[in-house]
Amino acid sequence: MPDRLGAPLSEPLFERLALIGIGLIGSSLAHVSRRKGLARTIVAADASADVRAKVAELGIADHVAETAAAAVEGADLVILCAPVGAMGAIAQEIGPHLAPGAILSDVGSVKASIIAAVAPHLPPSVHFIPAHPVAGTEYSGPESGFSTLFFNRWSILTPLEGADPKAVARLAAFWKTAGANVETMQPAHHDLVLAITSHVPHLIAYNIVGTAADLEEVTESEVMKFSAGGFRDFTRIAASDPIMWRDIFLNNKEAVLEMLGRFTEDLTALQRMIRRGDGQGLSDLFTRTRAIRRGIIEQGQETAAPDFGRRSGDG
Repeated sequence: MPDRLGAPLSEPLFERLALIGIGLIGSSLAHVSRRKGLARTIVAADASADVRAKVAELGIADHVAETAAAAVEGADLVILCAPVGAMGAIAQEIGPHLAPGAILSDVGSVKASIIAAVAPHLPPSVHFIPAHPVAGTEYSGPESGFSTLFFNRWSILTPLEGADPKAVARLAAFWKTAGANVETMQPAHHDLVLAITSHVPHLIAYNIVGTAADLEEVTESEVMKFSAGGFRDFTRIAASDPIMWRDIFLNNKEAVLEMLGRFTEDLTALQRMIRRGDGQGLSDLFTRTRAIRRGIIEQGQETAAPDFGRRSGDG
């Protein structure tokens, strides 16, 4: 199998990378950073002692620190990979220990609330550049990561007003070398876009799977036995990390509620078509939505394979 990521760098982009929170994203960053030589030294930290022990067992970092504050000492790149709701407390802990000139980033699916929670705790000498790699699986934990998770996916940078262009370029180079495509957005716009492309679909998936589980006239065994492809896909999405998604909805509620309101209006229109027997309206809608799927495939963000291109990766 060809190496999609290519050869390691001759010189690392960063001397010391600190990853705070080692779940799917954090462990995948550790894998790709080592494989590509993105940092000379990789330090991992996690609030869970069990996770720290697993990281040490897996050997995916050069050092495992017991605290976030210890992990960031001397690091020139720090990436927060913890749940959105924990970002503010972590920033408060590490703020006094961040090296002057260091880049601090994150991988959260929400940006405005993270900026509000993190920025007040940072010294002015630190370059805070929020980011969001739009990549993932339904799996979580340090053993779930793999080096090609970000390959040909998008990493969205949302630099604050007045951000140092050189620091932004360094972080963009980090993500590009990790295999990602890089886009820059305003934080509020990011939150609106992700509300419709990620957050609301997850909310719908959780709701549909929950509805199926609650139906008294459909037994659990029947739900399992007769799951069609559509329902199986919803269960895959609904198997995502519950803590992470709880925090996302609570921290992006304005954008989610706005998109959910639009979705509710469109769902009402769809109900009206079915009730009135509007076959042409249904056909027109389904034709438009089918084109969206084809566009996603054409842009390389998915494949037409029966497994939807979702493989576990190659470590």
